[in-house]
Amino acid sequence: MKKDWRIHLLVIIIFLIGSGVLTRLFSLQIFRYDYYSAWAKDQHELYQELVPQRGEIFMQDFSAKKRNNQNQYYPLAINKEFQQVYAIPQDIDQDKTEEISEKLSSLIDLDKEIILSRISKPDDPYEPLKHKISQEIANQVEELNISGIKLGPEIWRYYPNDESTCHLIGFVGMSEKGDIGQYGLERYYQDELGGKAGFIAGQKDTAGYWIPSLREDLEPAEDGADIILTIDQNIQFRAERELERVIERWQAEAGTIIVLEPETGAIRAMANWPTFNPNQYMKVEEIDSFLNPSVQKVYEPGSVFKAITMAAGLDSGKITPETTYYDKGRITIKGSFISNVDGRTYDYQNMTQVLEKSINTGAVFVQQEIGQEIFADYVQRFGFGQTTGADLIGEVNGNISNLFTGREINLATISFGQGITATPLGMLSAVGAIANQGKLMRPFVVEKTIWPDGKEETTQPEVLRETISSQSARELTKMLVSAVENGYGRPARISGYDIAGKTGTAQIADLEKGGYTEETIHSFIGYAPAFDPKFAILIKIDKPQGIRFASDSVGPVFRELAEYIINYLEIPPE
Repeated sequence: MKKDWRIHLLVIIIFLIGSGVLTRLFSLQIFRYDYYSAWAKDQHELYQELVPQRGEIFMQDFSAKKRNNQNQYYPLAINKEFQQVYAIPQDIDQDKTEEISEKLSSLIDLDKEIILSRISKPDDPYEPLKHKISQEIANQVEELNISGIKLGPEIWRYYPNDESTCHLIGFVGMSEKGDIGQYGLERYYQDELGGKAGFIAGQKDTAGYWIPSLREDLEPAEDGADIILTIDQNIQFRAERELERVIERWQAEAGTIIVLEPETGAIRAMANWPTFNPNQYMKVEEIDSFLNPSVQKVYEPGSVFKAITMAAGLDSGKITPETTYYDKGRITIKGSFISNVDGRTYDYQNMTQVLEKSINTGAVFVQQEIGQEIFADYVQRFGFGQTTGADLIGEVNGNISNLFTGREINLATISFGQGITATPLGMLSAVGAIANQGKLMRPFVVEKTIWPDGKEETTQPEVLRETISSQSARELTKMLVSAVENGYGRPARISGYDIAGKTGTAQIADLEKGGYTEETIHSFIGYAPAFDPKFAILIKIDKPQGIRFASDSVGPVFRELAEYIINYLEIPPE
């Protein structure tokens, strides 16, 4: 009887143990299959991502092309080998960590306590200390001959010209997925520049080494494409120099210069100030500094907009250059007053004189002759309220909502550039359409994309729409030439050449209290030679000090830059 009891107990124990084993096996094989399958694969399979080489960015040099009859490109963004300093703490004498940290701190510009915390780990096989150090610093680190402190090559994005073209180019930053373009062309053309990652998958032995004899999967990485800009390095550097000079002279807060080819829409220079160094973007405190003011910030253009108002009047047939009106110096619109600068009165004036003397009441007269619907239509034809479609990241459209309020005062102020906003590129693009016989072009900065296999894609000029007739454009060009020859644009004159242009001195809106402040934005937009234009230029400075009018502040800058471009491109006198 006792013997039977023991047998039964043994059977029960064996049954329970067997059930436990079976339950465990069922759990491992069914419920946790995916986990252990992945774990097993990790022990025996090798998977490594293959990183593509990022494409590089270049600008052109027209002068070199003329000399050698060959395209010559100069780098703006390249891949450069730097050195990395890293530590192998398990190889470091832990009794000398204080001394080592002291020596390295000033040399690699890293806090002593950070270095100490990283190297004071006796079982740690690897700790990064400093990336992207120069070869000179690397040589000094090597001369220290510290056991456990090592150097290794690494590839980083590098911008040879530092601050130059910084807003246009942007920079490459870090993300969870690795390097990625941020801001500027680095971001806009991320897909083209970044290429496509590949991978290699195979088997490895118990020591973790790849076994080449077994089956493997290989997907090669596809390197990024190189891009060639429409930017000419000489025009760009000259524009940057002129901008820096005028900013410094008048203690302005910010500024922009853009050079555009009206016939194609190709941008030959784009300079903004203040700047930042994309090689040291992490040191920039204000993220707003990365925005490209040429396309990501708007302003009220002021009197340069009178050219657009006049274009609408001419093309609609409501006025001619000889149309006259009587100026009393001030207009009253339902209790609101609009005056000329300094309250000046001009009596009888024709439309050409309105541009020459930049008469506010004259612009209002034209707008009232046109009417709301026609005026709004022409403003939109010139691209206001829309983006230009340029291949630039984050482009914003201006605000034209005051066109549709039905309030006469709003339409009146828009006629001379108040109560409407645009980006600098949007404003230049619109005037560029006048220069281009009324055809509005899509601006662009990438002329050519060169793929790793040698295939090239060239950007073709694109006509967006016809804004005004070629006849109207020519009539308006004559008026704008007169504005430079006989009006406030005189400081922009160049001997032997017809220059079409218009000044703008715009008050800055008070966004808190409403109305306008005493601070101003000065601008000049012009093109040359006027009747066969090779370039159009916008110059804009924000809040200049000690000077009232744009004709005196930026008019001379236009002349200096335009003269340089005329000589550089060898444009013959008219």
